[in-house]
Amino acid sequence: MAFQTINPTTNKVVKSFDDMTDAAVEVSIAKAVIAFDEWKKTDYQTRAQILHKVAGLLREKKKELAEIITLEMGKLFIHAEGEVKLSAEIFDYYAKNAEGFLADKVLNPVHGKAFIRNSAVGVLLGIQPWNFPFYQVARFAAPNIMIGNTVLIKHAMNVPQCAIAIEELFAEAGAPIGLYTNLLVSHEQAEKIIGDKRIRGLSLTGSGSAGAIVAAEAGKHVKKSVLELGGSDAFIILEDADIEKAVDWAVVGRINNNGQCCVASKRFIAVESIADDFLKLFTAKLAALVVGDPMEESTNLGPLCTEEAAVKIADQVKRAIDGGAKILLGGKRVDQEGAYMEATILTNILPDNPAFYEEFFGPVALFFKVKDEQEAIALANDSPFGLGGSVFTQDIERGKRVANQIDTGMVFINHPTWTQADLPFGGTKASGYGREMAELGLNEFVNKKLIRISELSDPF
Repeated sequence: MAFQTINPTTNKVVKSFDDMTDAAVEVSIAKAVIAFDEWKKTDYQTRAQILHKVAGLLREKKKELAEIITLEMGKLFIHAEGEVKLSAEIFDYYAKNAEGFLADKVLNPVHGKAFIRNSAVGVLLGIQPWNFPFYQVARFAAPNIMIGNTVLIKHAMNVPQCAIAIEELFAEAGAPIGLYTNLLVSHEQAEKIIGDKRIRGLSLTGSGSAGAIVAAEAGKHVKKSVLELGGSDAFIILEDADIEKAVDWAVVGRINNNGQCCVASKRFIAVESIADDFLKLFTAKLAALVVGDPMEESTNLGPLCTEEAAVKIADQVKRAIDGGAKILLGGKRVDQEGAYMEATILTNILPDNPAFYEEFFGPVALFFKVKDEQEAIALANDSPFGLGGSVFTQDIERGKRVANQIDTGMVFINHPTWTQADLPFGGTKASGYGREMAELGLNEFVNKKLIRISELSDPF
């Protein structure tokens, strides 16, 4: 029973689920293949109707779905409601825009006529993380269903009720059997599924180690993959920034989702002329956060997703200190039941400290003081990761110049890295490859087929 709902506010098991048998997995894949053979022939309006219905159900059931999210992984309830709302927006976005995005592209060759037609490729596997259990699924499933593909979802093992709920939404929306299938399978079973010749592509959001395994397995079978892995986003504060605004967004950027976000602001880099002012205000804001039950409106910081995650980040902080880092705030587990960790600020992190290059997946901020803009850019780029980043300045043209020099897939000016349906999402370096969301996210798993029409006099 690898799949379990464990309430991270109490660390008590709520419900357990058995892994699917290999025979049940085989039936699910076969149904997805059958569904694909019919679904690829449907028109965009038919596909859009299903996605609009899913979006409507998400809004209708927002409260109960948000409660499941909070129960299983500890997200603040108000943020869980926001995640459900965003997921609905993603389904509606692709239902509305996919047909236009996927329209034929007319070419102008020297001889004859030609165009590119986008068509579906087949059954896809999405390996999804626990930290945004509805949003992550939406951004994978919505575009691919509109393309005409069918999807199998292997969700994280600590959010089984979220995974089941999403599949039930599709069934209630009238989706044909096999269009969207949830698989309660082990890592070993997932690896076999990747190798199955009927699976035409896969997408994973998760850790770097998981990404390496999946990419290797996909490569072995010559299958397209998209990977969104970890991040250690830099949050640069230049001397002309609005400091109070920067501090407010710094708290949001670091503490969003209890600090468990790939694009959370994790490395705060301030030029020396304003560094002390920023740090003083930032420390005070983090110190004032109310730690508690994520269902309570007064709570600002909830638990980590599991006790294992809390133990891991507490140990990571200890190793950083052993390596020479200094604690400015927090640094310990919260003395109460549940998977809680104090909001923490570490300073004096030098390149010989392992923490300098690590991702901290929890409410831990790394603070750096630099001489000037160029030193800030160099430090931001001195990371194995390249997911997102931020720069705060009141000179927008300056912000654009700095953004252009940051080696990441996304850079936000005067805002922490964020997400919405109409903005592409993805990174570079060890943060993965490929894009999700917006029009770019619709182009990963399509066959861009060239169709050429020759004239009778065509020399070819």
